[in-house]
Amino acid sequence: MLALLKRLLNKTAETTAPAAEATAAPAEPSKLTEAYLSGWFQHERGELFTGFPISAEDSVLDIGCGDGPFAQFCAQQGAEVIFADIDPGKVAAVEQLLRQSQARAVTPLVTDANPLPLPDARVNRIIAMEVLEHVADPAQFVAELVRVGQPGALYLFTVPDPLGEEVQKHLAPDSYFQHPNHIRVFERSQFEQLIREAGLQIEQKSAYGFYWVVWWSMFWACKQDLSPPWHPLLQSWHDTWNLLLSMPDGPRIKSALDATMPKSQLIIARKP
Repeated sequence: MLALLKRLLNKTAETTAPAAEATAAPAEPSKLTEAYLSGWFQHERGELFTGFPISAEDSVLDIGCGDGPFAQFCAQQGAEVIFADIDPGKVAAVEQLLRQSQARAVTPLVTDANPLPLPDARVNRIIAMEVLEHVADPAQFVAELVRVGQPGALYLFTVPDPLGEEVQKHLAPDSYFQHPNHIRVFERSQFEQLIREAGLQIEQKSAYGFYWVVWWSMFWACKQDLSPPWHPLLQSWHDTWNLLLSMPDGPRIKSALDATMPKSQLIIARKP
């Protein structure tokens, strides 16, 4: 489930069915796409997410990299990219993808981050996207990320929002909330507390992804696995959402729906 979500976020152009395989680095996106309007892949400002800039001088750790959309973006900016996952196949695939990129250095790691095979203060950008809900000890996991961050390092964390997860509790199979999938749901106050107790200073909070709440709800109804071809219902929802975003009031409606029932909550924090 985590890998699919990361793959779908890689589809920044949103021109085909949302689950199409991403095999190239993120293209310059339209400004009327789900990912872009949520804050992701701000190419013109060099920001992976609004408020999270990446430059060639940065050393980035993408923990739980999945299919690599965030590592790809950072590589496009010329940064050093260290990417890690517990799945050796995914790490190998991302390594192959980034070897021809503009990244000034590429380091693959197969690890569960307990501990990370990195020295103290190794990186200045850390990405942990939809990972914390999967780990047995989130406090220990975040502490390890803090250890490898330099003073002043920026952190980007996302976890599922409890509002979106409440919908899935009524629709998803039991395995959705079992190891190795979502073994906990973070209330917003708990998420913030986890980050602050790790010694990080929260700089920005966001929530987004109404589209994904509906997409996953429809996915369970389609009773298919995570491989294409995709059910017409999923394609229809994707097309309807893109049509909405193309309308003058589309972005405003998206913003209201994201605030009401987001799929994910996001925190950008800094190490003092």
